Amino acid sequence: MKKIILLSAILSALVFAEDTPTPQATVEPVVVTPIVVTPVIVEAPKKQEKKEEACAPEMDQPTKQMSPNSYNKIRINVTGQGVAPTMTSSPAQAYALAKRAAIADAYRLLAEKVKGVRVEGSDKIKNMMVQRSEVRTFVDAVIAEAEIIETVFKDGLCEVEMELTIDPKQWRSILAAR
Repeated sequence: MKKIILLSAILSALVFAEDTPTPQATVEPVVVTPIVVTPVIVEAPKKQEKKEEACAPEMDQPTKQMSPNSYNKIRINVTGQGVAPTMTSSPAQAYALAKRAAIADAYRLLAEKVKGVRVEGSDKIKNMMVQRSEVRTFVDAVIAEAEIIETVFKDGLCEVEMELTIDPKQWRSILAAR
């Protein structure tokens, strides 16, 4: 477009120059052939569509390690212990009672870790000597959805490993309530 305007300006100048009298006697005529510029439409190359490859079945679902739910959780592990009583009617009863004591101990340990422990103490002093010293600990919590990971019974001692998984939002509300 700019070339056409430039050419027409030159032609106008030449024509205007011919109309004005010049001191020379003869002027040769200038023959100008018009240049026709036709626009050329250039198409952008078409993008090749990518073929979707099917994933292997095991890659459809993220693994437990990769899932957002697994790394956003807080995990608390404890090991509760229970001793088998000596006066039982059978070894199975001793095992069952030791396991029950170990589970109760594990729940207590979880409650202590989640909610904390309230400690009260008192001393009775007479004649500048301690007559009685008493320390009490209290735990007040509700533990739900704790999982038993492993149970080991050896030499009359039962150990239960327990795990509690807590959402961070739930953990913040527990801490705020303290």
